[in-house]
Amino acid sequence: MLINLKLDGKTVIVIGGGKEAHRKTQSFIDSGAKIWVISRAFSSGIQKLSEDNKVSLLKTEINDAKAFVTSLDPKPDVLLAVTDNPELNLELVGAAKACGSMVYAVDNPTQSDFILPAIAKVGDVKIAVSTSGRSPAMARVLRQRIEKMVTPEDLQEIELQCQVRSILKERVSESKARSKVLYEILNNDNIKQALKQGKLKEAQELAMKLIKKMENMSN
Repeated sequence: MLINLKLDGKTVIVIGGGKEAHRKTQSFIDSGAKIWVISRAFSSGIQKLSEDNKVSLLKTEINDAKAFVTSLDPKPDVLLAVTDNPELNLELVGAAKACGSMVYAVDNPTQSDFILPAIAKVGDVKIAVSTSGRSPAMARVLRQRIEKMVTPEDLQEIELQCQVRSILKERVSESKARSKVLYEILNNDNIKQALKQGKLKEAQELAMKLIKKMENMSN
């Protein structure tokens, strides 16, 4: 089961500063959470996230996992242990669980409260790919394949559908009627051709004609 956690205003702590920590941190960038990355050293990717004000960094070395987690204020809502030390990761998630945090250990799925899927992201499109923790490498390969499948035309269709939905909500009270028009727009060959040519404005005009046609038929 793949779900999105509601993390607006919550605290997410990632312990580890390498490439894998960077990949896991990116899963939370658009979540609305306050993200701290804690490590004795940081990869260039994590440093870039900090420069872009997407995460906060704390440079330190953790010798006592329980004492470190206990000292955190506020306590993290989510803690990710992504160090290259399996024993430390296990101690960190144990201490965080005792404080009521949801936890993720990069090398120990059985101790984790959730699995982080590989996220294919193109524009506003996000698709989660999971192998249930059996092969993270294959999940990344599949993610890359999916990203190549999403075309600029698809992204413009999303933009068009978003605009049209807003208009229909103001004009059409019945959800089934709105849905019918949206699918007509989605499957209209002329609109598809306009989007394929990058002519979003022309596609918008064609969509409006369909909406007006629907309104005339209902009057």
